[in-house]
This record gives sequence, C-alpha cells and structure tokens, in this order.
Amino acid sequence: MSKADPKASEVLRYDYVAQAFHWLVALGIVVTFALGFFMTGIHGISLLKLKEYNWHKWLGVSVFLIALFRIGWDLAKPAPPLPKSVSLVQQRASKWMHYLLYATTLLVPVTGYLYTLAAGYPVVYFGWLALPVFYGKQPELIEPLRVVHAWLSYGMALAVVLHSAAALSHQFYYRDGVLLRMLPGRAQPPRGTS
Repeated sequence: MSKADPKASEVLRYDYVAQAFHWLVALGIVVTFALGFFMTGIHGISLLKLKEYNWHKWLGVSVFLIALFRIGWDLAKPAPPLPKSVSLVQQRASKWMHYLLYATTLLVPVTGYLYTLAAGYPVVYFGWLALPVFYGKQPELIEPLRVVHAWLSYGMALAVVLHSAAALSHQFYYRDGVLLRMLPGRAQPPRGTS
C-alpha cells in the first residue's frame, strides 16, 4: 500500500481571525446559556439576580455582535474545503448545521432583546451605552417572547452539542483532521494518512 501524498492530505485550517471569532462565539454561548439557566433559578428579586440579568443581556449583545462579524468574515473568506474523506452526506449536514448555528446565534439575542424591551427594561450595554428602544412596555408580548427566547436557546444548545459531537467524532473516530481546521497551528496530514 503506497503512502498518501502529504500535500493532498494536508488539513486546510481556517485563518486565525475566523478561529478567534469561532471560539469567542462558542465561549460566549456557553457562558451566556449557563448564566441564563442559573439566573432563572434564583427566586424573588435580589441584587444578585439583577446583576446576573444585566450580565446575561450584555453577553447576549456581545455574542450577537461577534456572530455578525464572524458571518461577515465567512462571506469574505469562505471556509477551507473539507478533507476528501468526508462524505457528501456529512458535508451537507455540516453546511446545514452551520446555517442553524448562525441563525440561532442571531435569533436568540434578538428575541432576548425584544423580550427585555417588552418587559420595560431598556438595555444599557455594560452600563454606559443605551441601546435603541423600539417600543415601550408591552405586557402582552412578554410571555410569548420569553417562550420563543427560551426554546430558541435550548435549540441552540442542542445544535452546539451536536456540532461538538460531530467535530469530536471526526477527530477520534474518523481521524480525518476536521477538528484541526479550527485549531491554531500549521497544516498537517490527518493521522493514518502518511
């Protein structure tokens, strides 16, 4: 059996800007989701709960902004091609998973923002930048927006888990170097190809 051509089997990585955006969004999603889960479990009104809600909102806005930059960067510099070993079905699944992640990464903060406005609480980003108020308190919108925001958040969490599981399966089961595309370092062949 002949050795694979090292150049043909190199892992083509995302550039450092795309990697930075990816990991910032990922960290932001995990922290914001955990904070949201924690703060909704605090009963009554307290200073801690108000602080948690503010940080949740600020992080949500930050994730939204970083995700916008990430999408813009991806449009300007498309993703490197997947290794040839990745099947057509997996490639399509990856494409649609990325669409789902992008959509939820934008929709979750938007619905949270609209929910906050409906509850009558304008968002002042990190306590110094007042964000636009599109409408005043809307009691009839509070519960529907809360439910949509919550379900989109759970959907996003599920998508993140599936995306992570797929990346790990490519790393440890298929051993095709897909996970390495989003990690810093120079291009290198996947295990077992040389």
